Amino acid sequence: MAAIKGSRIAYLYRILSEASSTAGTAIAFTTENSRKKSRDADTVSTKSGTIRVPGDTEVEISTTALFSSENDPLIGKLETALDNSAIVEVWEVNLDIKGTLLNADKFKAKYFQAYVTNLELSSNSEDHAEYSLDFSVIGTGADGFATVSSDQQKIAEYVFKDTSSGTV
Repeated sequence: MAAIKGSRIAYLYRILSEASSTAGTAIAFTTENSRKKSRDADTVSTKSGTIRVPGDTEVEISTTALFSSENDPLIGKLETALDNSAIVEVWEVNLDIKGTLLNADKFKAKYFQAYVTNLELSSNSEDHAEYSLDFSVIGTGADGFATVSSDQQKIAEYVFKDTSSGTV
């Protein structure tokens, strides 16, 4: 078993209403992604003593990216989604685990639908300006396999190349 480099976990986003015309896209210059699952538990007093009652599982996804000088159009769409409470699709893709058989041309992934709940642009005098985004997931997501184009794979540090001539 080997450790997976963070650069091999790619996150792709798409506004749900654009699903028929737009592919999932990465945010330019992403520096960090995270996914957090949590569940609160309430304490209830009973005649027999105190019991814990677990609440629903909550999932949050966070992304940090350097501010793109070309003003990444995806950031604009995500900001509009925040303003309009639009649902965003999010794929968390492990580029180190390829599918087999029917999914041979795909990668292991988790799929989520979420709302953008926070978008922050921060800039200080010593570092690059950066965006921070938070997504509150509807439900807990689903496991499966996702198609990731070669352009989308360039998100990762290295993309596997075949040994035959003519492969770029």
